[in-house]
Amino acid sequence: MTEPAAVARLALELTSGLKTAELEDFYRDLHRHPELSFEEHRTAARLAGRLRTAGYAVTEGVAGTGVVGVLANGDGPVVWLRGDLDALPVQEATGLEYASTVDGVMHACGHDLHVTWLAGAAEALAAARECWSGTLVAVGQPAEESGGGAAAMVADGAHERFPRPDVVFGQHVAPGLAGFYPHTPGLTMSASDDIDVVVHGVGGHGSRPEATVDPLVTAAYIVTRLQTVVSREVAAKDSAVLTVGTFHAGTKRNIIPAEARLALNLRSQNSVVRERILTAVRRIVEGECAAAGCPVPPGITVRAGYPNTVNDPALDTEIAAVHRELFGAYTVFDFGPAMGSEDFSLLAPEGVPYDYWYVTSTPADVWEAAPGEELAEKVAAVPGNHSPLFAPDLSVLVPGVRTLVSAALSRLRA
Repeated sequence: MTEPAAVARLALELTSGLKTAELEDFYRDLHRHPELSFEEHRTAARLAGRLRTAGYAVTEGVAGTGVVGVLANGDGPVVWLRGDLDALPVQEATGLEYASTVDGVMHACGHDLHVTWLAGAAEALAAARECWSGTLVAVGQPAEESGGGAAAMVADGAHERFPRPDVVFGQHVAPGLAGFYPHTPGLTMSASDDIDVVVHGVGGHGSRPEATVDPLVTAAYIVTRLQTVVSREVAAKDSAVLTVGTFHAGTKRNIIPAEARLALNLRSQNSVVRERILTAVRRIVEGECAAAGCPVPPGITVRAGYPNTVNDPALDTEIAAVHRELFGAYTVFDFGPAMGSEDFSLLAPEGVPYDYWYVTSTPADVWEAAPGEELAEKVAAVPGNHSPLFAPDLSVLVPGVRTLVSAALSRLRA
């Protein structure tokens, strides 16, 4: 293991020639042309082109739209760097000159930054092959937002078709005054499950409710009762979030529908809490439907989405030390586990360590204008990921390349 200070010095040397204007142009182009999960054809082609020009052996079409670039550079460890490609079904409201040109689609989570960082890091490391040995694998992952991209790449043979990693690195843009690099050893992101509920009633005319079993009213009781699960069935020391994201029922004011549909999302940080909440959801849904006299039992479907993201503690401590050397000791801190979720960890085969950190990106003027005194208050007050107003400061482009380059150099053989 190379000393953090030496890794940081080498990373700065290797990235001293980064062309900021060119990175900005690439980023703006990606931002203008967002693509939804498993539809990232243009984005994938842009990344693949840059990797190919830099000397990587590039495979496109992995899991449909995924990209894998391999640069074999002698004996040494295999390091995977991951960036996700997809955007969100969000109508952009930033007013930026380079705002999305695709109606109803936006890079509201910052994956355009991730692709830019990955391309920049891959190019910088390729240009300095004489400084390291080993194998570098750049992974452009599709469909992080839908939860299926990493699993699809693994199912398409990512661990067999390409050099098996000794370590996997990833990062995510986040709200917070630009210039900080939060690291959390151990659990850093929560597991996520999607739950679909169908309440079966008996439809009829709105003037004769007595001849029906109204699934809308029953579903409303379910929504209300579900609000007690976390507050009354989960210990205060444990963290969990249960959200009802959609409620669909009915077609017309004077028609009582025959069914109502709910879509729930559960975030949890350990398996015991997860199972407790899932059991409570089933009990509440089935109980309310029985109390209402629904003609058939409800449909309850649990779709596992993302696992917990658990950084290797020793690896995270090592990379955090490198980033402190790069950017200053005050810039790296532990913000604790987040309730957000990721499928990044699935790219690491069992037993392979991985590390996942954050790059804060809120422009200074936006941060200063936000209400609140405490860090958490300010973070909650500025536009964050998935907001139609999310607009990262472009000053984070070069640092985000350097975080990846330095992480890779910490493991590649000098």
